[in-house]
Amino acid sequence: MTASTSLIADLCIYLLTWNVGTHSPRDLPLASLLALNGTTNCPDNQLPDIYVIGMQEVSTKQVLNIFQDDPWILKFASTLSEHEYVKVHSKQLQGILITMFAQHKHIPHMKDIETEETRTGLGGLWGNKGAVSIRLSLYGTGAVFVCSHLAAHDKKLNERIEDYHQIVDNHKYHVSGYRRIFDHDFVFWLGDLNFRLTGDMSAWDVRSAVEHGRYEELLKLDELVLMRETGNAFSLLEEQLPTFAPTFKFIEGSNEYDIKRRPAWCDRILHRVQANSYPAITLSAQQLSYQSNMEYTLSDHKPVSATFSYKIEANNLTYTDEELHEMTHGAASTVSNPFNAELESFQ
Repeated sequence: MTASTSLIADLCIYLLTWNVGTHSPRDLPLASLLALNGTTNCPDNQLPDIYVIGMQEVSTKQVLNIFQDDPWILKFASTLSEHEYVKVHSKQLQGILITMFAQHKHIPHMKDIETEETRTGLGGLWGNKGAVSIRLSLYGTGAVFVCSHLAAHDKKLNERIEDYHQIVDNHKYHVSGYRRIFDHDFVFWLGDLNFRLTGDMSAWDVRSAVEHGRYEELLKLDELVLMRETGNAFSLLEEQLPTFAPTFKFIEGSNEYDIKRRPAWCDRILHRVQANSYPAITLSAQQLSYQSNMEYTLSDHKPVSATFSYKIEANNLTYTDEELHEMTHGAASTVSNPFNAELESFQ
């Protein structure tokens, strides 16, 4: 930041995605998963300002109970409340789940919160595949967080591409100027995207390449990388290429690959920022980390996390986030604020 700029917001956001294979959290310790053990990758190793957690294949037994959160949300809430976080919002579509937690001090700067869902399973009739999202005005800027679970299996690339476009087309919000996902200033997309490797390498050969650290060679065959390059899917988003081993498919309870499937980077986190959308305002999202956590062996997927700085700077002018909100969202909020009920539940 220079002498001619003022900082409206400088946040650290921690994103996590994990396909838990219908398992319950039970007594699973979450400190390492949430980087509460001193390894957050945030500046000065501070705790994140905001957590956004996306999950796939959570058990659907709880879905019919509309009066109680999923056990995973309750487990995350219990862990994070010890560090003064509150739940902002959550959304579940069968086994697909997204939830957001924030430090108390940021609550007044979150407005116009909405959730959305898109079903893509069985031609859009079933929610075992699809996406859920949370969008909001965050310090005056439009931010959306999307968690998706796309079509599985090696031969289903076209279905994954179709799922992506169906989600983009069908996700619609009610806030003026931010009706669609890519209308937002900041977009974060995470989940079990299920992209596999092209070509005919055997599972044995892929595993051998992984064991010898030949990630760069394998990523040249990665469907998501190729689809972004060709513009077929996710081309509006950026991804820092993984430097960790493929996160699927493991033998549950171990760190050994189950070679019934070729190892693949199914679990991914991407982002997009429209840096210069407004006069005299600069937006940035610098990725600070991207990693898997091999410590967790609950399912056949490894959890993947990423940390981002979320920065809003005003050039040669001084804005409050309220003034920026009026500029970006209009003077009147169109969506009710859920925080009173949410905060009461944590007091």
